[in-house]
Amino acid sequence: QAPIKATCEDLSCKTGFPEDVHSAVVSRSVHGGQPLLNVRFRSCDGNKKIHFGSSEPEDFRVGEDGVVYAERSFQLSAEPTEFVVSAQDKETQQEWQMRVKLTPEPAFTGASEKDQRKIEEIIFPWQQYKHSSPLKRQKRDWVIPPINLPENSKGPFPQELVRIRSDRDKSLSLRYSVTGPGADQPPTGIFIINPISGQLSVTKPLDREQIASFHLRAHAVDVNGNQVENPIDIVINVIDMNDNRPEFLHQVWNGTVPEGSKPGTYVMTVTAIDADDPNAQNGMLRYRILSQAPSSPSPNMFTINNETGDIITVAAGLDREKVQQYTLIIQATDMEGNPTYGLSNTATAVIAVTDVNDNPPEFTAMTFYGEVPENRVDVIVANLTVTDKDQPHTPAWNAMYRMTGGDPTGRFTILTDPNSNDGLVTVVKPIDFETNRMFVLTVAAENQVPLAKGIQHPPQSTATVSITVIDVNEPPYFVPNPKLVRQEEGLMAGSMLTTFTAQDPDRFMQQTSLRYSKLSDPANWLKIDPVNGQITTTAVLDRESIYVQNNMYNATFLASDNGIPPMSGTGTLQIYLLDINDNAPQVHPKEATTCETLQPNAINITAVDPDIDPNAGPFAFELPDTPASIKRNWTIVRISGDHAQLSLRIRFLEAGIYDVPIVITDSGNPHASSTSLLKVKVCQCDLNGDCTDVDRIVGAGLGTGAIIAILLCIIILLILVLMFVVWMKRRDKERQAKQLLIDPEDDVRDNILKYDEEGGGEEDQDYDLSQLQQPDTLEPDAIKPVGIRRLDERPIHAEPQYPVRSAAPHPGDIGDFINEGLKAADNDPTAPPYDSLLVFDYEGSGSTAGSLSSLNSSSSGGEQDYDYLNDWGPRFKKLADMYGGGDD
Repeated sequence: QAPIKATCEDLSCKTGFPEDVHSAVVSRSVHGGQPLLNVRFRSCDGNKKIHFGSSEPEDFRVGEDGVVYAERSFQLSAEPTEFVVSAQDKETQQEWQMRVKLTPEPAFTGASEKDQRKIEEIIFPWQQYKHSSPLKRQKRDWVIPPINLPENSKGPFPQELVRIRSDRDKSLSLRYSVTGPGADQPPTGIFIINPISGQLSVTKPLDREQIASFHLRAHAVDVNGNQVENPIDIVINVIDMNDNRPEFLHQVWNGTVPEGSKPGTYVMTVTAIDADDPNAQNGMLRYRILSQAPSSPSPNMFTINNETGDIITVAAGLDREKVQQYTLIIQATDMEGNPTYGLSNTATAVIAVTDVNDNPPEFTAMTFYGEVPENRVDVIVANLTVTDKDQPHTPAWNAMYRMTGGDPTGRFTILTDPNSNDGLVTVVKPIDFETNRMFVLTVAAENQVPLAKGIQHPPQSTATVSITVIDVNEPPYFVPNPKLVRQEEGLMAGSMLTTFTAQDPDRFMQQTSLRYSKLSDPANWLKIDPVNGQITTTAVLDRESIYVQNNMYNATFLASDNGIPPMSGTGTLQIYLLDINDNAPQVHPKEATTCETLQPNAINITAVDPDIDPNAGPFAFELPDTPASIKRNWTIVRISGDHAQLSLRIRFLEAGIYDVPIVITDSGNPHASSTSLLKVKVCQCDLNGDCTDVDRIVGAGLGTGAIIAILLCIIILLILVLMFVVWMKRRDKERQAKQLLIDPEDDVRDNILKYDEEGGGEEDQDYDLSQLQQPDTLEPDAIKPVGIRRLDERPIHAEPQYPVRSAAPHPGDIGDFINEGLKAADNDPTAPPYDSLLVFDYEGSGSTAGSLSSLNSSSSGGEQDYDYLNDWGPRFKKLADMYGGGDD
């Protein structure tokens, strides 16, 4: 661009462009969005809203700040390019115009490097001071155009950009500085200025993708730091270079398209981004499809919108059953798809062809066969198989079966196996071979969803199912079942009751006649003939039996055939027993209590009859004529059909228990009557009518069971006492026998104490056990040399025969027995003691221990006086005799 110089020589103000033609020199290569120049427009009002326009809007646009930008990228021709810039007042619609002439930079050939790199100058606006008024700054009437600097410049650095100068530097010594991001604010140090010359330079390559523009402010001060000029704004635009490849948002894109889709069907959209300027060619992307796999039925089944990335179908013939998936390689290229200068990148688009119901299910056979035994239900009798080319386990593949004929009674149903898609013909109602031997069903199969439009195949497939019924041996059945028979009770044993027969449904099987048997007869009243089913009684039928409920007696019989396998059926015979008057009424309760005086003494009684109406009540109550004391002492009055009152006829009756016979007659025809004994307990009563001598009455009337229980208790008590007496006597005899054997004064056993202490304390545990070992205990039993045998060891001799005590000795022989045993022991050389010096520790030959002979007692045994042992009582008498009695 040419140097820009701002001056203000005319003090008059005129709104509009300061010139009719504005010329500017720009580079030949113009990029879209590149600022070219700044048009100056003067507004004296200052409040006008001006809108700028261009006569060539497709190539140039003018911003609100008057900066002219290139709308697209192009190359300037050698001839100047002209267009008109207009300014219009939005309120008054007044318009001003100025012609702009752009001249491309000349190609320097022989000029010096210094001339080629001529630096622009930015001069601070001139200020006017009026002497008649206070200091007033003139409003700036132009804007410094931006400085365009390409990114990724290779230098050398620092690279000079512009020179900032004030027209007052001729009279004053000035210092220049710049502030803002990129200078003294982060990122600092990108731009520097020479404080003396005002030369603004860049120190390193710029990256538009990081910072697209820098806004700096230039300052001019004197040597004292006083502001000489108002700061001016400098905008440095980083011109984009094509240094970034397009990048897809995903490396693999997944989409779907239904099979059979028409051309033009939208499939999916792929998107790539470019970090370069999207308003310039560097960031304008274009898409295209490089390859398609597979290439059937056409190598160009899809196309892509080169600007939006939308993928659509362009050919018909998508068939999932043939090709289930397509793989496309998509390329995105910047520079509007220029294959020479643009950078490109690729991604993969995977398009799955989704299934639609374009194939109906088809039966694998025209006729299917099956068989089923009669009377069986929930049995699968046939498997219907179909084929469907659609995707398995989808509504377009799942088959539904229905019967269109051959089953008017609804004995079959068809279920679908979810895994194999087969139809399972199932029996849901029993089938009788004797009625239907074969079924021919017509079935149809169709999908869960209807076929897609335009499919030429029929929507369903039909087939025939032939089902054969197999005859099996069925159980016989009684007719009727149950069978009801009305019969009066009292029918005697051996009487024919009825005939109960069964029928065999197997008419086409060769079988013998049925056999009958009894299955259930609670009272064992009946029997059945095994051949003809005639039922006769074996006991008298009794309606009042506990096995009869509501006059009904139930018996169950069994009918069996001889088929393979044998089958049997049951039938129930219900006998409704009609009542006859075969039971006389009885009194209830059997016992009663009354007072011995006349008042109050009424006893309420009830007549009970197992029979039913009309063989029961109302009942007649009366007292017998004999004995005469009954009517003399008692009277009875009927108060209802079933109840009566018994009371004393006399004023006083002695307390006690009386048996009062009562004659009760029912209303049957003929009548039935009985004499029942009522046990009446007469007692003394208080004023309230309660018995006061109940204990005496109850004792007098003690039952047999209570008496037996009392006697048993007495017998058990006597046995326990007898056993205790025997035990006490036996204990006394044992005590007396012990007194005969041992004198209590000589019995010292109670003083022999055992402490169970075989070792010393902890200080005695450290000794060598080998010194206590007897070598001869490991040798066999043989006669050892005399020099080795211990003196206290038992000699080897034949053992003498000691006297044997009789099993039951007389107490007088005890002394003789003891004396004989003492003599035998004295003559036995093997019996201890051995009358020799006892050796308490044999250490063997060559023992490391010292000899015991070196130990001397402080006093000999002869010097001891053992007479004091006589003072210790009879228990030490034997010890006193041994040591205190002299030499003997």
